[in-house]
Amino acid sequence: MSDEIKQEEVLNRWMVVVGAILIQLSLGAIYAWSVFTKKITIPVEEGGEYGFSAGQAAGIFSAGLVIFALVMLFAGRWQAKIGPRKVAILGGLVLGLGYVLGGFFGKTFPAQFACIGILGGAGIGLAYVVPIAVGIKWFPDKKGLITGLAVAGFGFGATIWVKLAGSWFGGLLNTTSLFGLPGVQSVFIIYGITFAVLVLLGSIVMVNPPEGWKPAGWEPPVAGTVTANASGAVDLTPAQMCKTPQYWGLVLMFTGSASAGLMVIYCIRLFGIDSLQANIGSMTAETAGKIAGTAMAWYAILNGLGRIIWGTASDKLGRKLSLFLMCLIQGIMMLMFFKVGATEVGLIVGACIIGFNFGGNFALFPAATADFFGNKTVGQNYPWVFLAYGVAGIAGPQLAGYFKDRATDVSAWSTPFMIAGIACLAAAALGLFLKSPKHD
Repeated sequence: MSDEIKQEEVLNRWMVVVGAILIQLSLGAIYAWSVFTKKITIPVEEGGEYGFSAGQAAGIFSAGLVIFALVMLFAGRWQAKIGPRKVAILGGLVLGLGYVLGGFFGKTFPAQFACIGILGGAGIGLAYVVPIAVGIKWFPDKKGLITGLAVAGFGFGATIWVKLAGSWFGGLLNTTSLFGLPGVQSVFIIYGITFAVLVLLGSIVMVNPPEGWKPAGWEPPVAGTVTANASGAVDLTPAQMCKTPQYWGLVLMFTGSASAGLMVIYCIRLFGIDSLQANIGSMTAETAGKIAGTAMAWYAILNGLGRIIWGTASDKLGRKLSLFLMCLIQGIMMLMFFKVGATEVGLIVGACIIGFNFGGNFALFPAATADFFGNKTVGQNYPWVFLAYGVAGIAGPQLAGYFKDRATDVSAWSTPFMIAGIACLAAAALGLFLKSPKHD
């Protein structure tokens, strides 16, 4: 391959990053769920349109996360067989359809559960693995950076969808009524169409590099060397990977770390309102809600930045140390969050730290999967590691919803935060024993 062609390919590979961000902006919709939770949990007798319990609202969110993780298992195989572009396109269409149907028919809990949770989660699961798998193949020399960039849009997208629905231009939830539908359902329709368009645009550049292509100046590691064991030189199948202790170590760490972030995504608005009103006597629910919305927006921004910064740092510090530090800091913050979140500044700062570390999961764990089990097979292998996210998607939000539904005062929030903090510290301790697998 001539130098001229190599240079052209190197330039083209950055277009994959642009496409990845467009796709992930839409997939980040699931992290915007907290902007809807207050609206859908207002009791009917108090003027609410839906009257869902906190547990039901958490159930829709959890369903989306679980289906997201499960569908990724199939998407990883499909993108290897039929090509990444087709799988990404299908994901965008399913995601968009789920939200549009949720808009038209989402008056009841079963309808929202099926449309937003099941269909929406399936669309995200189909499309999510594509930018990661394609990106690592184009950037074997910068795996931490590229996984961070490839999924950064997921976190930043949540900021956009939260602010558009809640406050920008008066907030679509407050100003929009399509086909005579309430604000929540109207926003679902608008978002569904938008998500489908963005994913379809990003899918255009979701193609694998030519066989044998490599970045200029980079040489692939040689299989069988110590360095290769941690550089993705040896490609394991999912069946081979699942027999290694490294796989189970990554899954347990991911479960513990992700549970904290997903808990806070689900409950930050509910907790923020309860905490601020309990600790600042003169604050109204409306004012507390706006502050909590701001905290959620900053959470999403730092979530996106955390993916890039942790990913880049791990290329320098190493994946093991980065995973340990990320889980350790997250654990300490979760143990403090009940007290820290009692003030406006504390709620926002705490949300930023939790969001930043939560975002790091989605750069470090796919990069570690590629390091340990192979660059070429990361598209098939990472979905099996990502099952941890599905478990965390049940554990984190459901813990918060359980204690909220049984709460008599704001102190009920301290228990789920303590449990999540301990889980993160356990993940950090496990990270100390993480070693590269030995390949024959």
